[in-house]
Amino acid sequence: MDPVDQISAHLTGAARATTALFRSGVLRPERPDRLWRIARAVRHWGPGLAAVFALGAERHGDRTALIDERGALTFVELDQRSDAIARGLIVRGVRAGDTVAVLCRNHRYNFEITGALAKLGANALYLNTSFAAPQIDTVLHREQATLVVHDAEFASLLAGRNEPRIFAWTDDADARPNDAPATLDDLAARHAGGPQLPRPEHAGRTIILTAGTTGPPKGAFVANAPHAGAAIAILERLPYRAHEKMVIAAPCFHAWGFANASTSLLLGDTMVLARQFDPEQTLALIAAHRAEVLVAVPVMLLRMLELPAETRARYDTSSLRFVPLSGSALPGDLALRFMDAFGDVLYTLYGSTEVGSVTVATPADLRAAPDTAGRPPRGTRIRLLDEHDHEVPRGSNGRIFVRGPLEFAGYTDGDSKAVVDGYMHTGDTGHFDDDGRLFVDGRDDDMIVSGGENIFPHEVEDVIARHPDVVEAAVIGVPDPEFGARLKAFVVARPGTALDADAIRRHVRTQLARFKVPRDVEFVAELPRNGTGKVVRRDLESR
Repeated sequence: MDPVDQISAHLTGAARATTALFRSGVLRPERPDRLWRIARAVRHWGPGLAAVFALGAERHGDRTALIDERGALTFVELDQRSDAIARGLIVRGVRAGDTVAVLCRNHRYNFEITGALAKLGANALYLNTSFAAPQIDTVLHREQATLVVHDAEFASLLAGRNEPRIFAWTDDADARPNDAPATLDDLAARHAGGPQLPRPEHAGRTIILTAGTTGPPKGAFVANAPHAGAAIAILERLPYRAHEKMVIAAPCFHAWGFANASTSLLLGDTMVLARQFDPEQTLALIAAHRAEVLVAVPVMLLRMLELPAETRARYDTSSLRFVPLSGSALPGDLALRFMDAFGDVLYTLYGSTEVGSVTVATPADLRAAPDTAGRPPRGTRIRLLDEHDHEVPRGSNGRIFVRGPLEFAGYTDGDSKAVVDGYMHTGDTGHFDDDGRLFVDGRDDDMIVSGGENIFPHEVEDVIARHPDVVEAAVIGVPDPEFGARLKAFVVARPGTALDADAIRRHVRTQLARFKVPRDVEFVAELPRNGTGKVVRRDLESR
């Protein structure tokens, strides 16, 4: 590139970045005394998650940081309580580099322990609240956790384990015998007002577990400090704003909920949290707090749309201007149905813990193509490769490889994803349309070969989900002596409808090739899902 063009491109990029930062509220004028305190906090803690809590106290002070079932907590209170809890953890022997498991629902204690561990330089390992005891045992043993902080409701899942424990959320109904673990409230009360914590020699690491829908969940390291280039590129495409109310329905133990919670703390937003998702309660929270943002996963929108129209009409959700969505593909015409009901506020993000943000679909993208994953943000490049690692022609299906500003730190077992020429495999396959929009066709290992034909279940699931009498569907391959494999569909029908297997097959046959019509159709009350709303296919395969 010509030097003049390089300078021009650099200045253009800087201008776009500055515009995005000011528009979102990340950058804004500050009083000189506040700027000095902010600089002091950054100098003390460095660029990491610990600084986010200290900066929140300095920048946003007595603004409300979060609201949960216990009430409100300000940014100052959140910072001070995480300090006190960190001092209490030191007394209990927690040191920099230790791994502490966190088994919490969406509430204040999840963020208090997050801040405390960051300030100690300890690793935070977030456990899925839908795990059974054997999965918890496997993860705690593999990751060598030295302490478990958990809601009291999960105590039975940890019975018999040797790690010391501390309760996070407890209810009056929770039995508290004399030998019960201490609580985070105990630590916050006993160690309030102590000396300033020193900056840890090494920053702690955040460990998020993969979904584990096809195998055991793996621990993945995620960045504790936001990558400037990646953050700015996302702020250019997604309309996050400072000082708004953000209902976070997505679980915060997962990358999507965790990322949005971190964004909320940086922007000075108010997180509105409920321990368990309920579709009507979510509408009530939006209405009661006049929330501008709802953070969710696709199945949550589906459950909201299943509510009777008269129920939805009880709640004024006109304050909503932005619904960022991620976690799994949108089934059928869910995007159109949701926007028809709530306005053109839906933005979907395709990505993963390993590769970060791959594409963003705006409301305009979703109106044009409801099943698109969208387009890559600035700085992210995508290649679609065949089995020989050659790029496929436009419109053809290929394995999705991504190169972006984020660098995956690897799994905790030392493994990583496949990489070709600096591009990392997402594990998915997809194709581009003529307008440059990406479509995710399915997981690479989900492809079913039936009679020599390659079939991706997602395409068939989408068609079934568009049937007016269907709530949702999942499709898997089952062994077949003649074709090697055949399709089996699991269908959740709308209550009160007279739907049978032949009707499903006729519906698919009108829209797809005959070899994509499921031979087997089983009606079920619900699909098995994990805590992030993804369908657990191995549970279907075992039926």
